[in-house]
Amino acid sequence: MNGADVLRFVDALHRDRNIDKSIVIEALEQAVLSAAKKHYGEDFEVTVAIDQLTGKPTVLCDGKDIEPDMLGEILGRISSQTAKQVLMQRIREAERDSIFDEYEDLKGQLVTGTITRFEGGSALVTLSKIDGFLPKSEQIPGESHRIGERIRAVVIEVRKAGSRVKIILSRTHPDLVLELFKTEIPEVAEGIIEVRSLAREAGYRSKVAVSCSDTKIDCVGACVGVRGARIKNIVDELAGERIDIVRWNDSLQVLVPNAMQPSEVEDVILCPMLGRVIVLVREDQLSLAIGKRGQNVRLASKLVGWDIEVMTRDELNEQLEKSVAAFSQVPHITEELAESLVSQGFFSFYDLSVIEPDQLQEMSGCTAEQIEEVVAYADVESDKQEIEDNRRKAELKLQREIDARAAAAPPKADAPVIEHAPPPEAEASAVTVDEVVAESSVAAESPSPVAETEQPISAELETPAQVAE
Repeated sequence: MNGADVLRFVDALHRDRNIDKSIVIEALEQAVLSAAKKHYGEDFEVTVAIDQLTGKPTVLCDGKDIEPDMLGEILGRISSQTAKQVLMQRIREAERDSIFDEYEDLKGQLVTGTITRFEGGSALVTLSKIDGFLPKSEQIPGESHRIGERIRAVVIEVRKAGSRVKIILSRTHPDLVLELFKTEIPEVAEGIIEVRSLAREAGYRSKVAVSCSDTKIDCVGACVGVRGARIKNIVDELAGERIDIVRWNDSLQVLVPNAMQPSEVEDVILCPMLGRVIVLVREDQLSLAIGKRGQNVRLASKLVGWDIEVMTRDELNEQLEKSVAAFSQVPHITEELAESLVSQGFFSFYDLSVIEPDQLQEMSGCTAEQIEEVVAYADVESDKQEIEDNRRKAELKLQREIDARAAAAPPKADAPVIEHAPPPEAEASAVTVDEVVAESSVAAESPSPVAETEQPISAELETPAQVAE
């Protein structure tokens, strides 16, 4: 065990496993110390030190120096095996820590790997030094993968699991879109174009707001590329996900209409006290502004960081009247104060219940006790409204489920005609002619249910004919 051998061993581990040299030397010291204590016993005081420059080991036992050349013979085969076990344990721990630190720095960044196997829908992805885990929940909806496929994903979590490091990957995280922009658009990678905000619903749609430090560059056009070449590469990587690129502006009056594209916005009303924006659109733009299942307005809200409520001007006027009438019923709220609250975007009792008491007191001039009554009243009414809204949602959900089952059910076939076998002769002979006549008379006198139901139908069918004449 000479210095040159120690240095070669340290260099090899540092090069092959990316373990710091000082950590390898420390592991060697601990391994030799453990083996020496096992050889000499716990009653002896043993110290081990290895020079990091020369690799020369120094071993002291009760203050007496042990020559390195004699160390192997003194420790023996069993002690050497113990030293090897301790050394390998420390090396594994050091290697784990090294990998953890490396991938901890890669959180939020793009990595590329190969799918090696699947476990219950989740994919195991081989990276450069370790396997990453791509859960089913982090895969793009509707996207399918195969073993041997090269995929790109972002690292979202790194954690130690015993002697291993677990790397969680994602293809649904918004950072994937950001990293792809950096990869496919040089101006973004160089910092000339900045992605200011990003909202994503993986597999369906993303909205990206960009700005540029150079006014001569069209930041939106640069991201799209010639004939859409740049953005097409990103869309293809995201399995056809739609991407809206909008121009960033520090003014919400400009940014919100940009974020609401492709719909046309008539007006934007800011409600700073609630962090809400009321967007007014024409009737023919309402469904486009809201989007399929509210997707467009939901992504726009995430993009600008404010709640967005879309309505037409007629709907706004109707809402103003209802809210003023409702707030006027609250104790200590005058009609003028109700109008002032509504003009600032307070439309519901929930809005009124979350207002800061100091702000409401400043607006109304009421006492602290009166403000407490107002907030308490609004809390009660807000809870009632929430219960009613939940009930309506439950009814609507149930009705949709019923309609879905009805639509999925196979059409009912016509009832088969059942031919009854004639009664046996013994039974037929027991029925007399008089009984048959009597039954016929009763049937003639009693109104037929079929006749009762058919009569109104006939009348209804005559009505269109009469109108036509």
